[in-house]
Order: sequence, then structure tokens, then C-alpha cells
Amino acid sequence: MSKVKDESFRDTIGTINQEGKRAWIFPKKPKGFYYDKRKLLSYFLLLFLLTAPFIKINGHQFLMFNVLERRFNIFSFPFWPQDFHLFVISMIIGVVGLALFTVAFGRIFCGWFCPQTIFMEMVFRRIEYWIDGDRGAQIRLAKQEWNAEKIRKRLTKWFVFFLFSFLIANVFLAYLVSSDRLLLMIKEGPALHTSTLIALLIFTAVFYFVFAWFREQVCIIACPYGRMQGVLLDNKSINVAYDYVRGEKELGRAKFNKQEDRATSGKGDCIDCKQCVHVCPTGIDIRNGTQLECINCTACIDECDTIMESVGLPKGLIRYASEDEIVKKEKFVFTTRMKGYAAVLLILIGVLIGMLFLRNDVEATVLRLPGQLFQHKGENISNVYTYKVVNKTTKKFENVTFKLIEPKGEIIVVGKSKLTVKPDSIAKGTLFIEINPAYLEGDKIKLKIEVYDGDNLIETTTTNFMGPRSFN
Repeated sequence: MSKVKDESFRDTIGTINQEGKRAWIFPKKPKGFYYDKRKLLSYFLLLFLLTAPFIKINGHQFLMFNVLERRFNIFSFPFWPQDFHLFVISMIIGVVGLALFTVAFGRIFCGWFCPQTIFMEMVFRRIEYWIDGDRGAQIRLAKQEWNAEKIRKRLTKWFVFFLFSFLIANVFLAYLVSSDRLLLMIKEGPALHTSTLIALLIFTAVFYFVFAWFREQVCIIACPYGRMQGVLLDNKSINVAYDYVRGEKELGRAKFNKQEDRATSGKGDCIDCKQCVHVCPTGIDIRNGTQLECINCTACIDECDTIMESVGLPKGLIRYASEDEIVKKEKFVFTTRMKGYAAVLLILIGVLIGMLFLRNDVEATVLRLPGQLFQHKGENISNVYTYKVVNKTTKKFENVTFKLIEPKGEIIVVGKSKLTVKPDSIAKGTLFIEINPAYLEGDKIKLKIEVYDGDNLIETTTTNFMGPRSFN
């Protein structure tokens, strides 16, 4: 007699109960091979995340995302507003790379590399285990009346959570405004930077809310990646998967009985201990198949392997596997779809590398002032312009001058004739270009201008010049 599989779990999520209220998850403390590897990787990534904004290479912050000034540093490579197209291509490469990774290996990014998971599972959850105890102790504490023990543990945990949230907020601010500016604000004191202090406390409150209360719901509700994986995955994608062919067999799951021979009884290897459910940080039952809540953290693999070893059954009932590997025993192959994503990714990387080599360290823009007509200056015709010189290097340019190459004419800079452009900064101003009408071949001509630092040519730019023939 065939059994109809209960699919009701797909109508709700593990963090919401039948009344529609928050169902708090108390995951068991994981341990095992994959967890040990994940801890090493997480500690390395934590060290990277916390120190990256304070590392400098060639004078540039290693990672910075200054959205207010539209300045970004990626692996110490600076992106200015003028390089926005490069930043966009970099982001597209990241999205395509993530899509390729998901098609091949599922949501492994979430469990192993995502900052939300790393901070939640390797920092805040471990603090919780240290203060409140493991799963059973946490459940008892939650049901316990508010006595001295519960108040002490709750206040201690909340205070430690706040301190770590405040630390993360400071690092987050270093990514946004640069580490130099953050350290300067700390040195000068909060009294001189009240608005920044308020922003810092808001960031702290957000991080505290996420890690103390919202927690795994970020992955389930807020993050769109869980929905995206449903579109990208197929039967050949590797996921954390339950081998239901081996686990169910003819008679399905059954409690372990050491007196019987499991191999000949017709019962599946799953002994229905529910340890894979208890250890899951998002509260799902992996035996129900691939679900958007699963972040591929491998906690269920470690727990199931421990149980299988203790009852004398082969490991790997829950493992990294594709649907085709479980059903058809097919090994992983690099499919045509994956090759297509890889080809697009390689093309985009090639385009980005080419653009990076073609990018100038100094970029000059000379634009005719809108709404201004030409003027007669003696025998010459004059147009007024605004200029902008962007220095993307750590070198200081002290004698920047402009030279009109085509046609013949004169450039007059308002103010100092020689400009100083500091490292990682922009010099702006106004200039006039005067040209004799004899060199004007039409009412609108293109000018070629060279920008020098002393005798060294650092940039070449073009602009338009309007003459009196425009009114003929």
C-alpha cells in the first residue's frame, strides 16, 4: 500500500506556528567534521571582515563602499563616480558567479560564506550556548519563570549581544566612511560628531535586532537568495540532501532496534530520531526535500553521520548530493547550463580586465558652462567652461596645467594658473578658452585639450566650442 507524502510543511515556515505567531527555534549545538571545517573558514572570514577596512595597499583602503561620496575600493582598487560602469560590471560578475555557484552547488554560499550566517552561528549563537546552555537548557530557560537566574542570564546575554553589535556597527561604518575618518572621529570624540554617533547607534540597534530577535528569519523572509535558488536549481545541482531511497526503502522510517537486521527487514536506514531537525538553525526537516529555508550549513549531515555511526549503519544518509545521484546514482557533471554561465562569466571578467587596463589614473573633464553665450575678447571669441580633474592615485600633482592642442588658442584658468591636485581627490574650477575666428571652421567645433603635471602628460580630453557662426 503506497503512502501519500504529507506536503503540508510547504504551506508554512519553521519560524511561524499555526496561530501565525513567532515560533522560536532552539537548535542543538552542532559538532562534527563539517562543523569543524566551517568554524575554521568562518573564523578566517570573520578576521577578514573585521580587518579589511583597516588594511591599506598603495595607500588605498582594501575594501570601502562610500555610497555618500560614491567612492568604492574593491581589493584596494579605487572606483570613482567616473568609474561607475566598472563597478556595475564588477557587481554583474558577482551575480553571475553566484548564479553559477548556485546551479552547481546549491545554497552552499549561505551556509559557508554569508556574513549573516557567520555572525549568527559562529558568534551570537555560540555566545548563547555559553550563557544559556544547549538546546534542552534553552528550552527550559524559555519556559522558566522570571527568577534571579533567568534575569541574570538574559541581561548578561543582551549586554554581550549589544557590545558585539556595537563593534560590528563600528566596522560597518569604517566600510562606509573609511577607516581613517572613523579613527579620526573616535579620537576627536562623539561631541564633535553627534550625527555620526546617532547613525552608529542606529546601526547598532539594527544589528542587535537582527541577531537577538530576527535571526534566521533574515535567511527565510528577507533574503531573496532563497527564492532565487528555486529558479536556478535542477536535478543535477548538488545540495545538502536526504537520501530518501536509502532512508525510506519499502517500509519507510522506523525506530532502531538492535535485535533486528536492518538490511533485510525492509525498513529504511532513517531511524526517525529527529536529530537532524533539532540541530537545524532554520527549523526544517531536511527529509522533506529541498526547501527555501535550508542554508546548506551541513549541521544535519554531521548529526546524522554521528547517529549512523552509533547504530552501526553507513554514513551519508544526509550528504552533499544531487537528485540524480540519489535516484539514478549519477555522479556530478558540468552541464551545458553550467558551461553557459561559465562562458558568460569569463567574457565579463575579460571585459572588466580590459577596461581596468584602459582606465586612466587621472581623469579630466572640461564642460562648456550651460546657458552661457560666446563672448568677444578683442579679436578672439571666448567660451567659459568648468573643469574637473580627478586624481585616483596616491601621488600629489602640484603643477597641473591645461594646453589647447586643436585648434590654436589660449586657455585662461580662473585663479591660479597651476593647480594642485591632492591624492584621491578632485580639483574643480572655471576656465576660459579664447580662439581667433580664423581657426573656427563652423559654429560648433571640437577642441582637444591636454593636461600636464609639469612636463608630464597625464590626460587628454575633448570639449565643444561655440562660435558666432551659430547665429548665421
